[in-house]
Amino acid sequence: MNESILYVGLDVHKDSIEIAFAEEKGEVRHYGKIKHDFKTLNKVIRRLISKKGPCELKFVYEAGPCGYDLFRYLTKQGLECMIVAPSMIPKRSGCRIKNDRRDALNLCRLFRAGELTPVYVPTEEDEAMRDLVRSRDDAKCAEKRAKQRLKAFLLRHGIKYSGRSQWSKAHMNWLADLKMNHPAQQIALQEYIDTVKESFQRVHRLTEQIRELVPNWNQAHLVKALQSLRGISLVNAATLVSEIGDFNRFQHPQQLMSYIGLVPSEHSSSDQTKRGGITKTGNRFVRKALIESSWAYQNPARVSRELLKRQEGLPKSVCDISWSAQLRLCSRFKKSLAKGKSKQNTATAIARELSGFVWAIAQEMDTATAKNV
Repeated sequence: MNESILYVGLDVHKDSIEIAFAEEKGEVRHYGKIKHDFKTLNKVIRRLISKKGPCELKFVYEAGPCGYDLFRYLTKQGLECMIVAPSMIPKRSGCRIKNDRRDALNLCRLFRAGELTPVYVPTEEDEAMRDLVRSRDDAKCAEKRAKQRLKAFLLRHGIKYSGRSQWSKAHMNWLADLKMNHPAQQIALQEYIDTVKESFQRVHRLTEQIRELVPNWNQAHLVKALQSLRGISLVNAATLVSEIGDFNRFQHPQQLMSYIGLVPSEHSSSDQTKRGGITKTGNRFVRKALIESSWAYQNPARVSRELLKRQEGLPKSVCDISWSAQLRLCSRFKKSLAKGKSKQNTATAIARELSGFVWAIAQEMDTATAKNV
């Protein structure tokens, strides 16, 4: 005898969970609000089963700041759970009332109707590496802000550096020799300089930790393979792999491009076609890494000594994909600029195509791993 299905919608917050449930047919009902802890949730699960009899429970909740702990707990209990993207939840235009109770009811209703889009849940190891990579990105942002504050302070006092390269050893020596007119200003200058130095050291420490931990990661082979591409070194490769996770969920490179948000937006009707800028949906960290890497293709195609070193020990098929990427993307970059397009728009277009070569290398490494097994 087949068990009936009971759909359970959860509106999850730091301290509370609002719960709604529905059977395969009938109205969606509100259960109530509970404390956000697994012991209380277990009681709710037992009550639902005892009230409805033997049934299969299916849970759903929105992705948010609470992470994946609840998902992993439920799946370890043998229960089905789905995390959905908030931006992809259908919303009625005329609805002007929003609260936790309505959110839980709406989630449950849409889940039963099959109208929700799940998000990819990384493994615990992949999430750990992703946290490390993101912390380095945060450190880079803090470094950028520290530099801006120091430069703004100097500009307010009419102090300009006449050298060519900023933040070099010569530039830091020049900053150390500066003398302000007032002791309070000298203290402020020194604090700004120290903040910049500390941000440099923090970024360096996190980069070294990524370099040390990646070889022990189960995705280390893919990180190494992606470094065969021009412009994608260790940090960007680790970012792509940790953020995207399982490349096999994309059956075609265009799906990956759409996931990253590098495809043009469109608002067409009838015979009129109107396309705009890129959608910027999906994962911003992957999009940022690819656009940064795409600038390397503005120069003629060549395999540098550094790139040759990164390709050591990789299958010939992967290196062939890397060279094909250079031949195509370097040519495309040059032709796009010749047509009068801006460098920024060109780099974005190149990043979109570069994601296709990233997908191809991931598929090639999957095939190579399967053969070795």
